[in-house]
Amino acid sequence: MHKPRILWLNVIFFTLTFTGAVIWVPWHGLVNGFDAAEWLTFFVLVFASGMSITGGYHRLWSHKAYKAHPIVRVLYALGGALAFQNSALHWASDHRVHHKHVDDNDKDPYSANKGFWFSHIGWMLREYQPERYSDYQNARDLQNDPIVMWQHRNYLWLALTMNIGLPLLLGWLNGDMLSMLLLAGLMRLVLVHHCTFFINSLAHVWGSQPYTDRNTARDNGFLAILTYGEGYHNFHHIFEHDYRNGIRWWHYDPTKWMIKGFAALRLASDLRQVPEEKIESAKLQMQLKHTQNKVARLPNAEQLLSQLQHEYEQLKQHLTDYYRAKKAALEAKGQQLKEQDLHQQAALLQQNFYQQLRRWRQFTARIA
Repeated sequence: MHKPRILWLNVIFFTLTFTGAVIWVPWHGLVNGFDAAEWLTFFVLVFASGMSITGGYHRLWSHKAYKAHPIVRVLYALGGALAFQNSALHWASDHRVHHKHVDDNDKDPYSANKGFWFSHIGWMLREYQPERYSDYQNARDLQNDPIVMWQHRNYLWLALTMNIGLPLLLGWLNGDMLSMLLLAGLMRLVLVHHCTFFINSLAHVWGSQPYTDRNTARDNGFLAILTYGEGYHNFHHIFEHDYRNGIRWWHYDPTKWMIKGFAALRLASDLRQVPEEKIESAKLQMQLKHTQNKVARLPNAEQLLSQLQHEYEQLKQHLTDYYRAKKAALEAKGQQLKEQDLHQQAALLQQNFYQQLRRWRQFTARIA
């Protein structure tokens, strides 16, 4: 089989930067050391570049999960250039294709079904889909964003300025240009690259699937730490337009917190959030499917499956009733007597739902 042409510039770039990060930077650190200012700059730029990808390239521009003030969008454009992962237009276009054709080896640009190496970095080392390199028809909305197009047209010099010029300037101010370039420039670049690449690779092979098994995406709390909250990838692939990836307060999702912070400062608006009812329904559907698969192997499978389906339908009805009442109570805000009655009704239905949920969990645990 004919293999696509090797993209030698990419191969050389990734090889040299990775080699420099694992050999030159540690050697320089052992011989000369890095001071506190260099380490502080390293961590600040790690988050500035990484979260420009997650908050800007991904949740804002790829999925339109919220709207951002021009100041924020300019910061994302500069931070995205610092991350050195191509322009926002190109990145978002690729990512939209990924979501549309996830796990399709012929259409998904970084399909996890083609193996860890391919989805992590291999897809960038050969010319697999050259016909798509300048085809941005799926990102026409972004072509109407002047900040996106400014970054796209000037991407190369912006990337060089942010990755070489900025560390050198900060190093000059701190009195050691080389150390700053190596730590806050080179090491930071490689670390952010591979943490971001983990979203395409590890987050499709390692973790749980509480919301859907129609694709390879997984939820993984540890990966969320490495990827600025993007590790809750199973949730994201079924609810891609939600501005959150980690939906619970204890989920580590600094990108979500950053967006909420921008909203509090009136620098972000229209934060999109999937209704809780849809999230719970997706989880229940997966729980039903897992339990059905286990029960199907038991001798009295037919009877148990019938009972299971009955319990599931009851729970779904309680879920629907509760969230319908909750929505009605919210819509009645301002109408004091009606609002009070609806809140009481919603509280009662919530209690019934949680009682049924406990019964469901006990039943599924017993039969499976």
